[in-house]
Amino acid sequence: MTAHGAHVARVAAPVARPPAPDPETGGFGELRAGNLGVRLAVSEEEVAAAQALRFQVFYDEMGAKAEPEMAAQRLDRDAFDGVADHMLIVDHGDTRGAERVVGTYRLIRREAASRAGRFYSADEYDIAPIIAQPGGILELGRSCVHADYRGRSAMQLMWRGIAAYVFLHRIEIMFGCASLPGTDPDALGAELSYLYHNHLAPPDLRPRALPERYVDMRRLAPSLLDARQALVRLPPLIKGYLRLGGFVGDGAVIDWQFNTTDVAVVVKTDLVTDKYYRHYERQQPRESFD
Repeated sequence: MTAHGAHVARVAAPVARPPAPDPETGGFGELRAGNLGVRLAVSEEEVAAAQALRFQVFYDEMGAKAEPEMAAQRLDRDAFDGVADHMLIVDHGDTRGAERVVGTYRLIRREAASRAGRFYSADEYDIAPIIAQPGGILELGRSCVHADYRGRSAMQLMWRGIAAYVFLHRIEIMFGCASLPGTDPDALGAELSYLYHNHLAPPDLRPRALPERYVDMRRLAPSLLDARQALVRLPPLIKGYLRLGGFVGDGAVIDWQFNTTDVAVVVKTDLVTDKYYRHYERQQPRESFD
């Protein structure tokens, strides 16, 4: 999600059979769109390339504050990286080694969180309502794309990878912390108020910011909101979750290290778009996309 964190209609037909795991590239194999491919990292070197990209985007571009060791290594890394799957967008037309990794998303399933002792989001939100849900759950985070690749095609390919992963692991709920730039909630008042008044999660799925970190999202009354303008101002990633039918939790959280204001996002994966459903019903995982 950028997050440190796709289009929708309810599916009436049975879910398409997940792509078969690929032992060479990990998970669902690799999906291609021209020179770009999306797949899971399969080596420590590829995870390090994702961490280097995260450092470039979060710290160099967005002004996050790096600890000395992290700054020296120029890698954004934490304890969750060791249990997560790391989705990569790679440019097969680029021959500069690790710089071929031009996008990444960190994926943590219930089993992986058990090994880590918790989900990353639990540092900001009470996610007990999500954990209590039966079936597969997936935390999305640390999403970023290199500045030269932030067009529609790269993000569409990333979401296709997420969809394949969801099918493969039978994920029923996706969630995570999505970020708005800056740490002044009043400056983000329109966006936060719009999310609260229009996209609040139902109680049985609603994360709530931890009491010591809770920032009220209701900065403006509904009558004072220009909903269309507030929606335009939301970061593309959050708008993507909303198009997926996503909800937000109760309360924002200021992330001083990353220079952002976070909101919790929850997506039920039965709200997969007809487009993605039809694609995985008729295509093989390795076929290219238009």
